[in-house]
Amino acid sequence: MAPSGSLDETTINAVFKAYDVRGTVPDQIDEELARRVGAAFVQVTGAPTVVVGHDMRPSSPGMAGAFARGAADQGADVVLIGLASTDQLYFASGHLGHAGAMFTASHNPAQYNGIKMCRAHAVPIGTDTGLSEIRDLVLGPEPAPAPRTGNISEHDVLTAYAAHVLSLAPVRGRRLKVVVDAGNGMAGLTAPAVFERLGSEAVDMVPLYFELDGTFPNHEANPIDPDTLVDLQARVLAEQADVGLAFDGDADRCFLVDENGRAVSPSTITALIADRELARVPGSAVIHNLITSKAVPEIVAEKGGTPVRTRVGHSYIKATMAESDAVFGGEHSGHFYFRDFWRADSGMLAALHALAALAETDQPLSQLLAAYERYPMSGEINSTVADQGAVLARLEETYGSQDGVTLDRLDGLTVDAAEWWFNVRASNTEPLLRLNVEGKDEATMTRVRDEVLALIRG
Repeated sequence: MAPSGSLDETTINAVFKAYDVRGTVPDQIDEELARRVGAAFVQVTGAPTVVVGHDMRPSSPGMAGAFARGAADQGADVVLIGLASTDQLYFASGHLGHAGAMFTASHNPAQYNGIKMCRAHAVPIGTDTGLSEIRDLVLGPEPAPAPRTGNISEHDVLTAYAAHVLSLAPVRGRRLKVVVDAGNGMAGLTAPAVFERLGSEAVDMVPLYFELDGTFPNHEANPIDPDTLVDLQARVLAEQADVGLAFDGDADRCFLVDENGRAVSPSTITALIADRELARVPGSAVIHNLITSKAVPEIVAEKGGTPVRTRVGHSYIKATMAESDAVFGGEHSGHFYFRDFWRADSGMLAALHALAALAETDQPLSQLLAAYERYPMSGEINSTVADQGAVLARLEETYGSQDGVTLDRLDGLTVDAAEWWFNVRASNTEPLLRLNVEGKDEATMTRVRDEVLALIRG
């Protein structure tokens, strides 16, 4: 018999997403669900030890503890690292060699929470790599406890995490003034640990919204939304800072603002870091997802690397990185993946690469990045659509008959022409279609963007 209450089948199927578990508290996700997921996680992975971290949301500590109890009941030892960013959890998984679980809903509003899980060494768990099996066990009967109950202990990894990311991207050169907007998220914990280790002679850090507060009193911690960057942009200008950094709620993504207060495209940062990593490890593969600017594969090839295109989503990126032994991977959503960081994504490590590149030159950030910016992009535009399949079919029919146009269905629909391209794909978590457009110039991009939006919304 299927469990009742918060563990009913409809709710379980709704909160188990492609890459994680995520929903609203307490109607969709609560401590009982967390406990059952902890038990199922150990049953599926066979992990002897699990490291567990959580963000600053009010419900996160209780859920992390419940998950730990469920895992321990199935015989696994549990290491609680307490408050952590998601990339700090990945560090703990890699550094300690344990499977991991992170309680966070990332950039989602305060009423949400969720669980990101990985095997030892930060190997991701998604629908095709264990998440669906975990879901099925949660839907089943209560599991019998293991003969041995695991031990639950605590371990602080923040200092070791800060030392590790700085070892991968040391910042040397001129002193930089950096405004950091933590959005009341976990960068409020990790940024001081990292930048204090760098020292005031390297970085003059101006903190913005560092108070850990899962109700997000100032703005949503979702820097892909331009509205959330307004305070950072104003502060960069007021402080005459060299750069602004904006982190999302669990600090696994980082966005940049240049000295003029202009938001920097994550594709541009992908190209910059790819250049740096290829200089360090010549001839390597570099991953880019299919909504990244065409400038990225062009620059990777020009620098002697091999560009590898993949679907959107961290489990696809990480799997492709493992197959190709890529040194680095970037997504247009602000996720950046590093081979030397267990192929996991780290907003802090990406930020340090950008600061290191800037500190090594006398140029302002806007001038440094000009070499990596080639084509105007629309940014991601979301449209609520009742019948996503019908809209995609309409777009395919409209553009598939045009001369000089190719169609690609790797992830949603990509339409590619000589002077422009666009991708439309369905959200994994919401009833949305997401549109990204790029053109050879602003007029071309704008024309194609408006044409496609009319078809999507018409």
